[in-house]
Amino acid sequence: MRKDVRILLVGESKVGKTSLIMSLVSEEFPKVVPYRAEEITIPADVTPERVPTHISTHLPPAEAEQTDEQLFQEISKANVICIVYAVNNKTSIEKVTSHWIPLITENTDKDSRVPLILVGNKSDLVEHSSMETILPIMNQHSEIETCVECSAKNLKNISELFYYAQKAVLHPTGPLYCPERKDMKSLCVKALTRIFKVSDLDNDGILNDNELNFFQRTCFNTPLESQALEDVKNVVRKNLSDGVCDNGLTLTGFLFLHTLFIQRGRHETTWTVLRRFGYDDDLELNQDYLFPPLKLPPDCTTELNHNAYLFLQSVFDKHDKDRDCALSPEETRDLFDVFPYMPWGPDVNNTVCTNEQGWITYQGFLSQWTLTTYLDVQRCLEYLGYFGYSIIAEQESQASGITVTRDKKIDLQKKQTQRSVFRCNVFGDIGSGKTGFLQAFLGRNYVRQKTIREEHRSYYAISTTYVYGQEKYLLLHEVFPDFDYLSDGDLACDIVCLVYDVSNPYSFEYCAKVFKQYFLDSKIPCMMIAAKSDLPEIKQMYGCSPLEFCRRHKLPHPQSFTCNTTAAPSRDIYTKLTTMAMYPHARLRCMCTCNRCTFCLCQNFLNSELLQTVRAKLYAVVLRRHLSQADLKSSTFWLRTSVGATVCAVLGFAMYKVLLKSR
Repeated sequence: MRKDVRILLVGESKVGKTSLIMSLVSEEFPKVVPYRAEEITIPADVTPERVPTHISTHLPPAEAEQTDEQLFQEISKANVICIVYAVNNKTSIEKVTSHWIPLITENTDKDSRVPLILVGNKSDLVEHSSMETILPIMNQHSEIETCVECSAKNLKNISELFYYAQKAVLHPTGPLYCPERKDMKSLCVKALTRIFKVSDLDNDGILNDNELNFFQRTCFNTPLESQALEDVKNVVRKNLSDGVCDNGLTLTGFLFLHTLFIQRGRHETTWTVLRRFGYDDDLELNQDYLFPPLKLPPDCTTELNHNAYLFLQSVFDKHDKDRDCALSPEETRDLFDVFPYMPWGPDVNNTVCTNEQGWITYQGFLSQWTLTTYLDVQRCLEYLGYFGYSIIAEQESQASGITVTRDKKIDLQKKQTQRSVFRCNVFGDIGSGKTGFLQAFLGRNYVRQKTIREEHRSYYAISTTYVYGQEKYLLLHEVFPDFDYLSDGDLACDIVCLVYDVSNPYSFEYCAKVFKQYFLDSKIPCMMIAAKSDLPEIKQMYGCSPLEFCRRHKLPHPQSFTCNTTAAPSRDIYTKLTTMAMYPHARLRCMCTCNRCTFCLCQNFLNSELLQTVRAKLYAVVLRRHLSQADLKSSTFWLRTSVGATVCAVLGFAMYKVLLKSR
């Protein structure tokens, strides 16, 4: 919605331009009409559309000091122009087409015509109407919104005149409707079609009563009564055979209703709907709607929150018509039908988990959204905007679905993190097996990997892992092996994975150089991966063996890995990577993530929601008890609290040491 409206009155002398403004302001005809009224501003709270309105007039150069150049400037600033003529003066009517319309057309942008309103003043002086003369002019010039006959003397239609002028700016007919074809324009149809599909929550092609009520409440803040709903559907039934199906409104019926609104002069209804769904005056999605402000401090990452995941789950369920927990190519095209372009290319199928047919699974769908949010949060906001997140989820904007994590330095200081997404940059020489390592994370063995076309290759892979009972996302990024040109993005991560080929004697040297050059003094944990372990191991042509290198630099010993398996490759190594990324401060004595040993079971229990809930409730009960006894200020209470906390800390530390020794 515009912040203000500028109305300009033009016309021949003595037609009553100044009188119209004075009558509007004073609500009576002035006894003495000034030579020219100064620009007036009507506050937003007294206008029907709640928008400040500036009204000015311009006198012909022949009778004022104003020049043509000043008139042209006024025309360029105006949002709507009222051409005033006197109904009892034929010359002033003729000047509308011979002078004023051509003058305005020449001084306005062809792509954004200013709406015009013809104003027939002094209707109190004649008994006949001028509409018979004006109608041909209106039919000839599509930029004319309407014609109003009024009288400044007896205040006839004065308020209506300026209301229509406001309406012509805030709810213009031009972008919506073509009067020659008597139908909506293609951009309007496209926008309303997207709105229909977003509002069709079950994707059955019909807006049922619940969906219509939700739509009505979303756009107009009030539901429709049952009888009103039936009346609407009956109007559509009478005019269209396919407008109503199974007692619901079809897309054809939905478009017909808006055409009817426009034809009956109620285009503000259509504009209210369009603007609620993010469209601007040019029927393009507003940039403020697609990209709401989101503050992202340095060293922080972005993740989807619980509400956003729930919304995306509903989007997936809405388009998974065959209920196979995967999106077929047809279902994927239907999913992105509300987008102006196809956002996902064939590389996405090699970035996330797919089924045997190569279709993106439910888990893969959520993983791709997690990846987009982490790497390019602005694009994620844009995509959520196309899906209508703020409307369907009833949130202020898409930004409410994003969580900005705290600075990683604070995580390291507190030795704990609430993040759910961890990035692992994978380094290695050409042919070391980096791509195979990424694809194995998605459950693809060597045989399946050979079917991937080079142009569809992805340098990212993302999926979920479980660390001590907590679900986390691990994002693998294959770094191009150009040792001399590693960017900050190549080095910014939570864990580094250095991959070498055990069958290539020169493969390990690259990993050693990368580690010494970039990560020797870094706090980022690193892991060596001995890839292609199914092949015979050859001695590496380096100063020391990979195992000795890891011992010298206090790294975990090299982890054997191969994707040349009959079944899907093991995921244990990826769980180890996620564990190291979650606990970079810990020097783990082993890389156990079996979820079966004593250590893992204790970790699962300590991180369980049950223990967290019980601990919170016990704390609340104890605190309420002491508060009720008014004992908080006594030294005895604080002494007991301190002793208890100390005992718990000592016992906890002792148990931790025992568990580590047993491992």
